Amino acid sequence: MVVLGHQFIHPFRLPPPAPSSSRISKTKHNSMIITSSSSPMETPQTNHPKFMDFPHLSISNKNLMVDLVSNMENTLSPDLLPSSLPPEVQYFQNSSATSQGTLHIRSGTNNSLVDCILGSWIHCGLPNGGALDISTLTAYLNSKTDAPRFLIEFLQNSPNSLILILDLPPRKDLVTSPEYLQTFYQETHLDEFRKKLLELSEIRPYISSSLYIRALSSPTAISVTIDCESGGAVRLEEIIQDHVGPIAKDMLEVWLNQCVRIERGVDESEKVELKQRDVLIKKKTVEMDLASSLPRLFGQDVADLVIKAIEKAFDIL
Repeated sequence: MVVLGHQFIHPFRLPPPAPSSSRISKTKHNSMIITSSSSPMETPQTNHPKFMDFPHLSISNKNLMVDLVSNMENTLSPDLLPSSLPPEVQYFQNSSATSQGTLHIRSGTNNSLVDCILGSWIHCGLPNGGALDISTLTAYLNSKTDAPRFLIEFLQNSPNSLILILDLPPRKDLVTSPEYLQTFYQETHLDEFRKKLLELSEIRPYISSSLYIRALSSPTAISVTIDCESGGAVRLEEIIQDHVGPIAKDMLEVWLNQCVRIERGVDESEKVELKQRDVLIKKKTVEMDLASSLPRLFGQDVADLVIKAIEKAFDIL
């Protein structure tokens, strides 16, 4: 969700926005339902899927996301606070339940290098009968370190193809910080992962339409389209399980070992610059991505609740 912007959504035709006359009500389990006065809903569900369920992903994709989230949270457990999100933000949907989403946020403790980790999945029914599914896991570090953050995102609107974004986005200018480039991108051999995936005939580079998003990416970012026209969903499953999965897990290990576990000397002036840069990126993320996309998918009331929760975790309220 954090990079769920127009640069990904624009190729797909979205359902009409939720009616402006919608209102918020709650079930007995405190799960939020958006009910339109012009289109009343049937009896709301009470057993909603949770973030770690990933109910709309294929088996290989689901297993990969569960493994990544579990590994990240188990490794960082001493550095993370319990999630404090209210139920109506943990799971949310539009009035017709054609758009569903979850949000998972855990902030870092005062003594850790972790700012917060954020995960989400969104399932959006499309007018042609298909669906758009976006699954995200990202982790932000605070100004006690200048190390990169972690990001993986899948975007899929066909059982035979998807877009994969996998990166350790830098938090410093790589031109003026050659040591940073060498430490996090050259010595870790991250570019080999990208090259390895591109050896597969079904995989080709994906170039975001947003220059801003491209400017935030590292030079070793994996940004690809996986299209299995001939092999279909079975071949896509194989690629996720045998190729994408191992690489994603290796990149997470690089991040955990090289970015989170190693202290880096950051003086006070650098901390100020890092914090200013991080805040600008977070605000831009909300402005470019969430403020434009979420109301179209879920209606303004739901979008406001979700955005407020993210802004609170980002400390940009």
